Amino acid sequence: LVCSAGGVGADAALIAALPSLRVISSFGVGLDKIDLAAAARRGIAVGYTPDVLNDCVADLAMALTLDIARRTPEADRHVRAGRWGAPGAPAFPLGRRVSGARLGLVGYGRIGQTIARRAAGFDMAIRYHARRPVEGSAHAHEPSLTALADWADVLVVITAGGAGTRHLIDAAVLDALGPEGFLVNVARGSVIDEAALVRALVERRIAGAGLDVFEHEPRVPPELLALDNVVLLPHIASATRETRQAMAQRVLDNLSAFFAGRPMPSAAPLP
Repeated sequence: LVCSAGGVGADAALIAALPSLRVISSFGVGLDKIDLAAAARRGIAVGYTPDVLNDCVADLAMALTLDIARRTPEADRHVRAGRWGAPGAPAFPLGRRVSGARLGLVGYGRIGQTIARRAAGFDMAIRYHARRPVEGSAHAHEPSLTALADWADVLVVITAGGAGTRHLIDAAVLDALGPEGFLVNVARGSVIDEAALVRALVERRIAGAGLDVFEHEPRVPPELLALDNVVLLPHIASATRETRQAMAQRVLDNLSAFFAGRPMPSAAPLP
C-alpha cells in the first residue's frame, strides 16, 4: 500500500516500482499528482478525502475575499508600523465592500457550492463557470470564463488541478477581471499563469489577489512579497485541527474498507 498526500501524489514511476501495490490512500482532495491511468491499468484502488474539507476551504476562500477587498492585512501592518494617527501620515485608504458584490466561481463542485452558500450570506450575486451546468443550482452557469471574469468583482478559483486546467486563468482572463476586480485562488497554483498574474498585479491591471497556492510551491515570486494588494498564505485552506483529523481518519477508513473487502468510503474516480 501507499499512503500519500495531495501535494505529493504517486506518479507512474512510483507505481511501476511497486509491483505488489494494491491500494493508494491519499491525504487530500487533489488527484492531479496521482497517475490515475497507471493505477487503473494495474487495478490499483485509489482513495482520497473529499467532503471532509469542504467547509474549511470555503471558509478560507471567504476570508481571503474579505482580506483583499477590505485590506485587513494591510491595515494591520499600518497599525503595527505606528502610522495610524501619526503626524503627517495619510489616512488609511478605502477598501471595497464585499456585501452585495458579484462573485464568480471557477469550478462548481463540492467546495465551489459550499463557497456559494457562504457568499449568499453576504448577499453576493453569484455565477459560476464549469464544464457543464449543475442541475438544480440557484446560480447562473457562465459558459465563457472571460465573460465571467468581466462580470465578477471577485473571481474565486476552486477547480481541479492537472493538465486540463493548467493556466486556465491566463492574461486574457485577468484583463477581463480588470483593475477593479479581485482574484482568489484556493485550488492549485498550476491553474493560474503565475507570470501573467504577477504582471497584472505589479501593473495594477487587477485590484488585488488572495493566494493560498502557488505554481512552484513553496517558492513565491519575489515581486509579490513587495505588494500590498496581495495576501499570501502557505497552502493552509484545510489546515484546521478538526479538518486535518477528519482527513486522516478518512485515509484510515479507506484502507480499512479496502483490506476488509468493502468499497472505500471515498474512492477516486478512475479513468
